[in-house]
Amino acid sequence: MTTHTAPPPMQESLLDVGGRKIFVAETGDGPPVLLLHGGGPGASGVSNYARNIAELATEFRVVVPDLPGYGRSTKGIDLTDPFGALATGIRGLLDRLGLDRAHLVGNSYGGACALRLALDTPDRVDRMVLMGPGGIGTTRALPTPGLNSLLNYYTGDGPSRLKLERFVRDYLVFNAAQVPDSVIDARYRDSIDPEVVADPPLRRPKSAATLWKMDFTRDKRLNRLAVPTLVLWGGADKVNRPTGGRMLADRMPDCDLYEVANTGHWVQWERADLFNQLCAAFLAGRR
Repeated sequence: MTTHTAPPPMQESLLDVGGRKIFVAETGDGPPVLLLHGGGPGASGVSNYARNIAELATEFRVVVPDLPGYGRSTKGIDLTDPFGALATGIRGLLDRLGLDRAHLVGNSYGGACALRLALDTPDRVDRMVLMGPGGIGTTRALPTPGLNSLLNYYTGDGPSRLKLERFVRDYLVFNAAQVPDSVIDARYRDSIDPEVVADPPLRRPKSAATLWKMDFTRDKRLNRLAVPTLVLWGGADKVNRPTGGRMLADRMPDCDLYEVANTGHWVQWERADLFNQLCAAFLAGRR
């Protein structure tokens, strides 16, 4: 089994962004790259990209925030337009860091955040790498079993380690045996933060208007979004359907698509070596 370099020592900050706090870890030197994590229970920036930070930091300034509502950032987001709320927070973070432009790398919920930020303010984004982003065809089919598992985590009898383990092992990855118990334990601990339990940042949309805002394939701006984009999608993704990759490639004018065989929703973790190589090359313009 391939071993992965542990994340290097990182400078940590808790920054005020529009009256809310966003936690950020940074390392490396070079063009700035923001790594935006997914929205599963217990998710956070450094944990989601633990197998990628060190390798990318050899070439880039790697900035890893906890998205609004997650980790050590201020809890709660505007659930009437969640992707817009996330994009506003991360755009404010760019301002706070003094960055006019940056590369964006986003997995799942973080991919939706990156895409919304690019649609609203394309001048702030150099290049994007999206891994199984949310919001692709969300109004055109029923939710997947994996997405239902994610959305049901805080409902019913509430969060539990068993529910978290089932989501990660049954839906997040292709090969459940690769996920150590320590990953499950850490995510479960973070998922039961009382502030998160009281106000989960990812929930079922309560109105059709909100749901339509969360479907990028209905946004006409997508057809003219010229930001160079690489889409990586696990061929066995059970959370967001791999057909979403083709939808993006068909609509965006400068979009490369790479479907990764025998891989689930967590491409950057399951196929870290491949991801690190493709991501670094694409962001550096070595397409």
